[in-house]
Amino acid sequence: MAAPLLQIGAHSVDPPVVLAPMAGITNAPFRTLCREFAGGRGLFVSEMITSRALVERNDKTMRLIHFDDTEKPRSIQLYGVDPETVGRAVRMIADEDLADHIDLNFGCPVPKVTRRGGGSALPYKRPLLRAILRAAVGNAGALPVTMKMRKGIDDDHLTHLDAGRIAVDEGVTAIALHGRTAAQHYGGEADWSAIARLKEAVPEIPVLGNGDIWSAADAVRMVRETGCDGVVVGRGCLGRPWLFADLVAAFDGRGEEAYARPSLREVADVMLRHARLLGEWLEDESRGVIDFRKHVAWYTKGFSVGSDLRRRLAVTSSLDELAELLAGLDLDQPWPPGADGPRGRTSGKNRVALPDGWLDDPLDCAVPGAAAEDDTSGG
Repeated sequence: MAAPLLQIGAHSVDPPVVLAPMAGITNAPFRTLCREFAGGRGLFVSEMITSRALVERNDKTMRLIHFDDTEKPRSIQLYGVDPETVGRAVRMIADEDLADHIDLNFGCPVPKVTRRGGGSALPYKRPLLRAILRAAVGNAGALPVTMKMRKGIDDDHLTHLDAGRIAVDEGVTAIALHGRTAAQHYGGEADWSAIARLKEAVPEIPVLGNGDIWSAADAVRMVRETGCDGVVVGRGCLGRPWLFADLVAAFDGRGEEAYARPSLREVADVMLRHARLLGEWLEDESRGVIDFRKHVAWYTKGFSVGSDLRRRLAVTSSLDELAELLAGLDLDQPWPPGADGPRGRTSGKNRVALPDGWLDDPLDCAVPGAAAEDDTSGG
C-alpha cells in the first residue's frame, strides 16, 4: 500500500513505523538490529526513563539515553507524574541536545507504576495530564513532543478521547494509542476501533495505532481499517528484529514474497550478534550474554530445538558457550509455520492497582508523591 506521510515535528518518518519502548528490550543494541533490518528507516524509541532519574543524572539512566552516531532521529521516552520535574527533564534534553524527539509515557499498565498514579492511570486526572503536557511542550523548544497512552483504566473509565483533545490543546505533535485498557494488560484482543475513533476526534495531528501487530500484513490492515497515520510495534518484534524489514517492504508496496523468512542458521547469526552488541554496550561480555538470555525463547519460537538445549541456552554466560550451543542445533531448519504469531507477555483481565481514592474525582490535580518517579519505575 502507499504509506501515509508521517511527520513528527521536523522529522519525516518513512515508512510510518515506530519501535515501541519496552523496558529491558529496546536498549541501544536491539535498536541497532531493528534499524539495520529497516535500512535506517522508521523511528526507534529508547527504553522508558523516569524524569526524576534523568534530572538527577542517575548513572543507569544516562546509559539508557546513549544513542549510536547512526541513530537519527534520536528518540527518548520519558515517564513522569510531576509537571515541574517533567518540565525540568524536557528542558535538560533540549538544552543539552540529548535527543531529537521526546515521547511521554501514559500507557504503562504495570502495577508498581499505576498504584502510584503513573502510566495508564494518570490520564484519568485530566488537569494533571494537561499540566504535564503543558510543562513538557513549553520546555521542549523546537523538539517535538508526542505521547503514548491506552484506552483508559478499564471499560468503565475510558480516557483516550478526552486525553486526545487535551493533547491537541497543549501542542502535542502526535499520539500513539494502544487499543487496550490498563485492566487488560496484554490479554485479549486490541480494540482497533478505539484507534479509529481517536483519529476522528483529533484530525489535527497524527494518530499511531498499537496493539496486535504480529506481522507486516497486520500493520497494513490496521492503517486501512482505522485510518491511523502509522503504527507502533512492540511485542511483535521480540526475537524478530527483521520484522522491520517486512514493514518497510509492506509500506513500499511489495508483497509477502519480499518478507524475511530466515532459516535457523540465519536466526542463530542474529542471536550471536545481539548478544555481542549487548556485551559491548555493557562493557562486559558475560553480562551481555546473561542479559541476552531473555531473548532466547523469542528467537527460537517455532523451531525444533529440544527442551534440554533450550534450557542450556537460557543459562549461557559467554559468547563461546552460546556459539557452541547454537552450532549444535539443526541449523538448516526453514522458518517455521506460525512463528509470525503472538509472542511476549499475555495476561487476562486484571484489577488495576491505583492510589486510594484515585477514581473519586477525575478533575483533581494533586501530584502523586516522589516515589511514583523513582528510578525503578519502569514498565
